[in-house]
Amino acid sequence: MPIALLLLTLGVAASGSAQTRHDSSAPIDFSAAHQELDDRAKRVVLSGDVVVRQSEMTLAAARMTIAYDGELFGGGSPQASRVDASGGVTLTRPDQTARSQYAIYDLNRRVVTLIGNVSLRQGSGNIINGGRLTFNLDTNRATIDGASVRGGAPRASDGAPAGRVTGRFTAPKRDDK
Repeated sequence: MPIALLLLTLGVAASGSAQTRHDSSAPIDFSAAHQELDDRAKRVVLSGDVVVRQSEMTLAAARMTIAYDGELFGGGSPQASRVDASGGVTLTRPDQTARSQYAIYDLNRRVVTLIGNVSLRQGSGNIINGGRLTFNLDTNRATIDGASVRGGAPRASDGAPAGRVTGRFTAPKRDDK
């Protein structure tokens, strides 16, 4: 089954303002109800209304795991390399909000991937739904594809057949004389 693809240029928001390039070297701030550190596995597990912020991007979910390189103890300087989020994921950037079940932020590649019932809203009326959304933070581009369907033809939450990308774009108002 072919997977529907839609390539959006997210550099220009619906309001016409240009998106600035994401600063992926900015510090990552987080808050959560609970934190579990596993220095041997080089990861931090956060749970309970987790919010992670980097520059103008915010990632929120029920649970996140942050993988890091380097040593946390003994005078080291650890650096985050990957963030995995699950449970009601929301990614917010200026004039954009995306929602999904899971997300992966690969800091080395500067790519955020959202998986499972993805919805991307840009501006006041542009919306795209699909199975997987991949943001390239260097180019401000997103690729959205439908979820693959096996056996039967289930329906997405908006009533469209699952496995397809659906959406709505706003159109300019015209003065008809």
